[in-house]
Amino acid sequence: MAAGKSGSFKMLETCKPPPSKKPRKERNQGKSLGTSSSTEVMQREIWKEFPEDLFEAVIARLPVATFFRFRSVCQKWNSVLDSQSFSQHCAQAPQANPWFYTITCENVNSGAMYDPSLKKWHYPTLSYLPTKAIVLPVASSGGLLCFLDICHRNFYVCNPLTQSFKELPPRSVKVWSRVAVGMTLNSNAASGGYKILWVCCDGEHEVYDSLKNSWTRPGSMPSCIKLPLSLNFRSQAVSLGGTLYFMRSDPEGIVSYNMVTGVWKQSIIPAPHHLSDHTLAECEGRIILVGLLKKNAATCVCIWELQKMTLLWKEVDRMPNIWCLDLYGKHVRMTCLGNSGLLMLALRSRQMNRLVTYNVASREWLKVPGCMVPRGRKRQWIACGAAFNPCLTATA
Repeated sequence: MAAGKSGSFKMLETCKPPPSKKPRKERNQGKSLGTSSSTEVMQREIWKEFPEDLFEAVIARLPVATFFRFRSVCQKWNSVLDSQSFSQHCAQAPQANPWFYTITCENVNSGAMYDPSLKKWHYPTLSYLPTKAIVLPVASSGGLLCFLDICHRNFYVCNPLTQSFKELPPRSVKVWSRVAVGMTLNSNAASGGYKILWVCCDGEHEVYDSLKNSWTRPGSMPSCIKLPLSLNFRSQAVSLGGTLYFMRSDPEGIVSYNMVTGVWKQSIIPAPHHLSDHTLAECEGRIILVGLLKKNAATCVCIWELQKMTLLWKEVDRMPNIWCLDLYGKHVRMTCLGNSGLLMLALRSRQMNRLVTYNVASREWLKVPGCMVPRGRKRQWIACGAAFNPCLTATA
């Protein structure tokens, strides 16, 4: 498969009901208004002198779904994505809320994307991913997603919006055990490349550099870090300032790797009591812990923040009590997606299937509409996924 391959963005939308018929009075009013405005025909000459730079600046600030509808107007507008100046305008535009790419339990070979701004699900067609193997998202950075097949053999990187795609070269170390994966950008601009780190419980690890298109072995893990690592594979790695943070369970705490200096560190941090299904997140430079707090028949979703001075978790928020009552007496499991400011929590049991987003900065809890595959009626259970920034210019 060719690196950097891009294509059109194809999404299957949820079906909308037909528009309701308006009263005759409103239809007659619309006709009278349309008659007066129909004489004002837009002249082509008006737009010939419109500044190209201003044109791209406006487009760069459109919602993602609107932009792709806009591209279908003509060939010139369709080619704007390849413009260098358009990439600069996109970098200057305000960053949108992250989207969530999810894999459901019933349909592991295709994904569903959720746009929290429009509260809408999209069902992309990622035709470039292998169809004979189960490939799951394991990390993300900027507008890129990193996928790994369940046999832990091959890595893939793509932009799920523009379908820019790359299959990474084979690793120099053959590892058949489960690995934890982290991903960072070399700079704020997607053109600066990215790095990917995989690490397994025995301490073996490698780093991929997209600029060199190769894997390297930085060296062995220092003796001060206890092996095996006992990594928490439910928790995705958190990236802060070029450093990746992984959660471990024995001893409880965090191991980190600086992607610039190549230095490993370990912090012993006791976990809160009665905690389960926990995962790391981050917001504005702070490391966050999200998990289920279970005691007797009561269950609640709690948020903790790591105190840098004491290296202890401090509870900062909880799910609203009225929502926690719905979890009472149920054997609830939780999957947390996203680790940068906005989180999606998938709560499920035999009697319940609920999706919730949590904004770490504003401490706002919102319910998410159920994920239903096209032409399907049953709500899907979210098995795994990752959050990514909807960036039109990020290339694999």
